[in-house]
Amino acid sequence: MPKLKLYLDNCCFNRPFDDQSQLLVRLETEAKLFIQEGIKNETFELVWSYILDFENDANPFPRRRKSIQARQSFAKTDVEESDELLLLMASFEQRGIKPHDALHLAAAVIAEADFFITVDADILKKSIAKIRVMSPEKFVRYYEGIEKNE
Repeated sequence: MPKLKLYLDNCCFNRPFDDQSQLLVRLETEAKLFIQEGIKNETFELVWSYILDFENDANPFPRRRKSIQARQSFAKTDVEESDELLLLMASFEQRGIKPHDALHLAAAVIAEADFFITVDADILKKSIAKIRVMSPEKFVRYYEGIEKNE
């Protein structure tokens, strides 16, 4: 069985650094760390993109920036800007998706990722026909067979 290709957006990579006093944030963090371990031990395949680099380079917290950048070494695919990506991004923007989020989604689709993993509530509310969008904790439930993908 081929490995699942996962694209995690910047907010997902940052989740472990968020305030953990809320239960949902802690659950999403634990799920993200499960996914991260799966990437490290090659259960899952990580997709990276230039927009992850761009956003992470702007991160004002050096420890976070360094930790997130270290994840790139596990990526099997690294998506660069292309005309195809920008056209796809524009189509996502036309559906009300913010520009950086549209770039992340376009990169995931271009890389043929199986899942786009995010904690961004605005993206999770959208229906994206070209890729399965899930929160980290929902992905874990799906992966473990607890929940079916709608």
